[in-house]
Amino acid sequence: MFCSFFLLLTALVGLSSSSPTPWEVPHEQRHASNLDWNRRARVDGDTVLPMKIALAQTNLEKGHDYLMQISDPQSPKYGKYWTAKEVHEAFAPADGVVTAVKQWLTSAGIESSRIIDYENKGWLAFDATAKEAETLLRTEFYEHEHKHSSKIRVGCSSYHVPKHLQGYIDYITPGVKLTPVVKRDIKVKRASSKAHKFPKPPARMNHAWSGGDMSWKPQAAYGLPQDLQGCGLNITPPCIKALYHIPNATKATPGNSLGLYEQGDYFSKQDLDLFYAQYAPYVPQGTYPIPALIDGAAYGMPQNSSEVTGESDIDIDMAYSLIYPQTVTLYQVDDQIYEPQEVATTNLFNTFLDALDGSYCNYTAYGETGDDPSIDPVYPDPAPGGYKGQRQCGIYKPTNVISASYGQAEHDLPINYSKRQCNEFMKLALQGHSILVASGDYGVGSFPNDGAANGCLGPQATIFNPQYPSNCPYITSVGGTLLYGNQTVLDRESVMHVNLSGTAQNFTSAGGFSNYYGQPSYQKAAVARYLTENSPPYPYYEEFGVNVNSTQGIYNRIGRGYPDVAANGANFRAYTNGIDEHWYGSSLASPLFASVLTLINEERFAANKTPVGFVNPVLYAHPEVLNDIVNGTNVGCGTEGFHAAAGWDPATGLGTPNYPRMLELFMSLP
Repeated sequence: MFCSFFLLLTALVGLSSSSPTPWEVPHEQRHASNLDWNRRARVDGDTVLPMKIALAQTNLEKGHDYLMQISDPQSPKYGKYWTAKEVHEAFAPADGVVTAVKQWLTSAGIESSRIIDYENKGWLAFDATAKEAETLLRTEFYEHEHKHSSKIRVGCSSYHVPKHLQGYIDYITPGVKLTPVVKRDIKVKRASSKAHKFPKPPARMNHAWSGGDMSWKPQAAYGLPQDLQGCGLNITPPCIKALYHIPNATKATPGNSLGLYEQGDYFSKQDLDLFYAQYAPYVPQGTYPIPALIDGAAYGMPQNSSEVTGESDIDIDMAYSLIYPQTVTLYQVDDQIYEPQEVATTNLFNTFLDALDGSYCNYTAYGETGDDPSIDPVYPDPAPGGYKGQRQCGIYKPTNVISASYGQAEHDLPINYSKRQCNEFMKLALQGHSILVASGDYGVGSFPNDGAANGCLGPQATIFNPQYPSNCPYITSVGGTLLYGNQTVLDRESVMHVNLSGTAQNFTSAGGFSNYYGQPSYQKAAVARYLTENSPPYPYYEEFGVNVNSTQGIYNRIGRGYPDVAANGANFRAYTNGIDEHWYGSSLASPLFASVLTLINEERFAANKTPVGFVNPVLYAHPEVLNDIVNGTNVGCGTEGFHAAAGWDPATGLGTPNYPRMLELFMSLP
């Protein structure tokens, strides 16, 4: 390594910024005009441009192996989590790259005092006049005006870099990627085909229940305690604890708060207090989450606010009712101007990940660097009343367990945008954090009109539409289950599948196979068993980046399978806008399963052990610690979807939590 970079540095010394050399090659070029932007006048040579050079990260292909070393229960390194510094160093640009690129810049007349080296070694930044930048990159910069507004960006059609640096530079801005001035308006055409959030809000039955006994109970229920007699129709905290043998919580280790991610929805203090009084009286009135507010986010809303739609309420209700006296941390993202729009736009997690990892704000992976202004909010927000501060980077330490009840169709986001986020989830997992997400609620499809009217892909709307971020191999995807009305907590659950009328007539646990990611090593055997023993009766394809307009299959047999696990997601009682309602969705299942992991972490901490971290390898190696779900299907796209079956299945994963078995297993590990 030292010799190769010595030769590289020697070659770079002779570079001239004023004339072409054999060492300079085209690095990026635009092969087609950008339909949204019209090229205007050339940028004046004295104009100062904020230049950034994104240095390619290394070892990304090793990330999976690194994670398995600390997550596989058979590994001698199990539980030996990395520090943030170790993570940054493992994936930082190769040794000598920063020095070599700086040498190129200084040889071109950019004084070293003008060059800023970002902490994570992933970026170099400097101000340069347009004339300096054009000479450096052998290009010409032009202003570009948006067709539907007066917004201006700066960029070029191509540029050059030294040949020996080409493999180490991801890209340069401004360049082929235009430098934004302000974010796009929400109505501007976006990179994804549709703009949806999941859920918006989680589906609910709009009728109230005043409490007390139901008029009908299954015969088997009469032998149960009164608070468990109506669980087939009304899921409450006692029902959940009985289903999964979860004990009453007693421990509250400092720093073991359960994190909840919320976007585009707010909780109501009044609704939380009503829930505690009715269904969890052991949680004191006035118990609210610890605020971790990101980029101007608000902390809750009045009970009658139109922005209190239930998602935040039910997540917090579920968590506190299972883990109190432990705390909940609320990761609420984005300002009051942008957040209400997020229920109608396509973006997830970037500002959240910025706040957890300062390096994420700027590092490059898969050709994506930082937040994408065509998708994500831009701060300071120029809109009246918007958050005027700088984007918040690395301001919060991630909690040990984080649950997110949000997602969208995999095809809605550019593949590299989602891969960069998935890479960040891998980095969090390396540090011992458990990230759980709801798998979705529309079976093998997506939201209505996400793709076709039925939420499916292809010209005939028959191709299954996998969900993000459940497709990411480094998170734990949680599907939904239910008890039927004539069942009790003593019975085995089935796939969540209910008719909520309208566009949610087949509201069912989402699951399937990714078109972006392959099957990770920890699940290959389980998925192979399902496909062999159950043989889904549908034509399939075996490729990534499939052309849905020409393929003859309807699902990707080699894709990452999801969900990984499941938990109850039907008939949960909770208050929103002061009304006691039934709630449905894997939005309930994710915070439920996350609460179970938080309780197990409490016991591990009491025994001076590390948190459970990324649990997938352990659970796939020991499926016997979960309650296997074998009944039901997750319908969609004109099919019955995938059937639940013995072992893993793409409707309920490995099954629902069995707390005593899970606790015994994780306590047996280092």
